Amino acid sequence: MNKGELVDQIASDAKISKNQAQTALDSFINNTSKTLKKGDKVTLIGFGTFEAKERAGRRGVNPATGETINIPAKKVVKFKPGKKLADQVK
Repeated sequence: MNKGELVDQIASDAKISKNQAQTALDSFINNTSKTLKKGDKVTLIGFGTFEAKERAGRRGVNPATGETINIPAKKVVKFKPGKKLADQVK
């Protein structure tokens, strides 16, 4: 499912216009991004938790040349599914 299909599904389920569904989804994405950038978690009970974590720098190997390269530290987003979501996917 892509973003457009998700917007269509939200609009249908909530009986709202596609524009309203698009605005709501964009708001969720923007607010989630801002919260993670501040270093806070976003927890949706039953669905899961989004969290930004620091990934340490490390050494890697360029597969094309075999040359050793340094991979810098960076923040990455982790998602841990909630029990309800995990049970529904089984």
